[in-house]
Formats: sequence, structure tokens, C-alpha cells
Amino acid sequence: MLAVLLLPVVAVAQINTSGNLGTTFGLGTANLQSTVIRIIQWVLGLLGLIAVVMILIGGFQWMTAGGNEEKVASAKKIISAAVIGLIIILLAWAIVIFVVQTTTNVTN
Repeated sequence: MLAVLLLPVVAVAQINTSGNLGTTFGLGTANLQSTVIRIIQWVLGLLGLIAVVMILIGGFQWMTAGGNEEKVASAKKIISAAVIGLIIILLAWAIVIFVVQTTTNVTN
């Protein structure tokens, strides 16, 4: 059995490179710009979802604080940090859209 593992195994694999390599490797036919935009928008959407969940966690912590000032202060910190993060995410999304539209108009 050890001999089987140590012997080189020949792989007979062949890729059809006559067509588009993007479709060959399952990447699709989109250009690099649209692919990068989709990735950025997906990441920003995920971050936005996380920010909203953090706001909900802070709200839940505030509601269940039971008058404990430390828990209320902690909940306020969580909510304010999540709101600031959400604002940053929205600004980043706006900047991405602006840069993409500007570069598309310039390079047309």
C-alpha cells in the first residue's frame, strides 16, 4: 500500500482552451469590472446585515437591562457603534457607485 502512495500518478486531464477561459473555469462571461462590483456589493450587503443585527442585539440588551445602568450604557454603545458602522457602509457603497460610474464614463 505504501508503494501505491509513493508512486507518481499520471493525471490525464485536458482543458479546452479554444473558447473563453472564464466559462471553462466556471467564472462566467462577465468582465472584471462587473465581477469586482458584484463582490464589493455582496460584501457591503453582508456588512450591512451584520450592522442591523448588532442594532437588534443592542436593542435586546437595552430592553432586558432591567434598570441596570451598566447594561444600558453597554447597549447604547453597541447601538451607536452599529449605527456609525451602518453609515460608513452606506457611504462606502455610495463611493463605489460614484467611482464606477465615473470610470465607466471616462473609459467609454
